[in-house]
Amino acid sequence: MIFENIRNLREDNDKTQQEIADYLNIKQTTYSKYELGKINIPIEVFIKLADYYDVSLDYLTGRSKNKK
Repeated sequence: MIFENIRNLREDNDKTQQEIADYLNIKQTTYSKYELGKINIPIEVFIKLADYYDVSLDYLTGRSKNKK
C-alpha cells in the first residue's frame, strides 16, 4: 500500500522519479527501489514526501483515506 501510494501521488502530480529524487536529494535508483518496495523508506523521507504532496503521514502510509 505504501509503495503504491507514493507512486500514485507522483504520477497524479505528473512528476518523474528523477524530479522526486532530486527533491529528496537521493539517486533516482534509490527512489525507484522505494516505489518497488525493495528497500525501506526512512521516516525522514516519509516526512519530506508528505510535505511535498501536502498530505498527512497517515494518508501516505495507507492508514487513512483522508489526505489531510
